[in-house]
Parts: sequence; C-alpha cells; structure tokens
Amino acid sequence: MKRMIMAFLATLAFAAAAGAADYPAKLAVTYVKAPLNVPSIVAKYNKTFEAAYPGVALTFPELTEGPKQTAALAAGEIGIASCLGSTSALLAASEGLDIRIVGVYSRAPKAFMIVVKDPAIKSVRDLKGKKVAGPKGTILHQLLAAALEKDGMSVKDVQFVQMDLPSGANALSNGSVDAALLAGPAAYNTLASGARMLRNGEGLVDATIVIATTEKFMKQYPKAVETFMAAHKKSIEWMKKNPQAAKEMTQKETGLPMAGVEAMYPWYDFDPRIRKADIEELVRTQQFMLDNGLQRKKIDDVRKLVK
Repeated sequence: MKRMIMAFLATLAFAAAAGAADYPAKLAVTYVKAPLNVPSIVAKYNKTFEAAYPGVALTFPELTEGPKQTAALAAGEIGIASCLGSTSALLAASEGLDIRIVGVYSRAPKAFMIVVKDPAIKSVRDLKGKKVAGPKGTILHQLLAAALEKDGMSVKDVQFVQMDLPSGANALSNGSVDAALLAGPAAYNTLASGARMLRNGEGLVDATIVIATTEKFMKQYPKAVETFMAAHKKSIEWMKKNPQAAKEMTQKETGLPMAGVEAMYPWYDFDPRIRKADIEELVRTQQFMLDNGLQRKKIDDVRKLVK
C-alpha cells in the first residue's frame, strides 16, 4: 500500500511539474481596442482568455503604441502582443529585437484612409505641397506613400506633419493641416463631422496587423502560445455566431454610435491564418520602411519572422 501511495504521489508531482512547464505563473497579453479590434473586445467581455488559462495570473496591459509593445516583448514584460502593427514588428526585428509573428490579427485596407475637408482637393495629386498629418512609420504613413507613388509623387512632395490620430483629426478640423491620415473611430467621427475620404487603402496596402511573441517565449512556453491562438480563434467563431452581440460589446467599449460600428464592422478581415499574401505584404512594408528612411537595416528573409 505504501508503495502505491508513493507511486501515486510521484505521478502527481510529475504531472504538476509538466503543467508548470506548459504555462508561466504570470502572463501579460496586450489589450488594444482601436481601431475596431472586435475579437479582443469580445474576449474581454466573455473572459475567454481567463477561461483558457486556469491558474495563470493574467494581465492585459493597454499598450497601444507599437514601439512600446516590441520593447515590452523584448524585456519579457509581456508574453504576447495580441495586436501589433506590421511596421513596428519589422522595425523591431531589423534592430535585432526578438520578434516572432504567430498569426495575423486583421487586414483592413478600407479602415485606413486619407481624409480631407477642402473641396478643392479632389485627388491625391492635389495634395502636392499640402500639409498632411499622421503617425510616422505606421500603416497610415505607408498608405500615404503608396497613394502618392501611384500618382507619380512621393512623401517628399507633401509637408508631412507627425501627429497621432486624435491630434491629426483636430488639426484637420481647425484647418491647420490640409489632410489627415486616420483609421477606425477617428476616421468615422471625422467623416461624420463633415470631412470626406480622399483615398483608403484598397489596392494600396492590406493594413496588416499581426499577433507576435518572442522566440524565447515560444521555446519556453509553446503550449501557452497555442492556447492563446486557440482562444483567439474561439472569439472569432463566437463573433460569427453572435454578430449582433459582438457589435453591442464593441459599441459599449469604443463609445461609437451603433451606426458607426455597423458601418466599420465589415471592413475587417480577422482570419488569423498567415497567408502567402500576408508575407508578400510584409515584404512590401519593409521596402516602404527602407525607402523612406524609417528602417536602417534590411531583414534578409522576412519569412523567418513568421512561425
């Protein structure tokens, strides 16, 4: 009997040790609700990740800026960046930071746009010499560069003014800039106040947002990464089955009118699978960064960032 008890206790100890190796005691996963990150909002309201990680002390820091997310990943302060701009991921990796892309969060070319108020600005070509506000080194900046290039120009042909989205929207409203690069709720609210879209990302950029971690975290806790992706997919499936409830959660979380949520909801492709087209977009994004002096070192093979 004593041997049986000892064997049973040893089995329990082994199982506990194995379980401990699967997950860290504490795990920080970023929470970013803008521009319209419905899966993250659904996961928050349904407590999807809490259910997926029993016994793990979860936190959800609201790190919305890409450089802060990649720095936190490199420092081990967060385990998973649930919603990271591809420009930020590439820049960090090019500087030697440990970044691995494990999924795509969203593609939303319609959600990223160049917005104007002046009726005299009828085409992208009319932006020549004008002041354009937007966040430097982002998908929106890439959209501007691609739109100008299509009309035979470059970012050097406009007066680019570094501003975050709220500041850019305000600057457009008060007339201190001629155009603003906007996305999500900031774009919707500005359009609702009388501005108009000059160009969105369709045919220019895929506006790819990625899910990222580090090679170190993946090797140490592969099951934790698998669990995250499974829980994330669960939120996406729940959205498909409960679209109205998902929209109501999004309206409550973002403060947008339901009409805004209804208008923007179809703009987003949340399929987390990494497609060949996504990798091709990463290659194009890196070239944009290099061409505009935003990235010093070229990543020889972008595919190596994808796991």
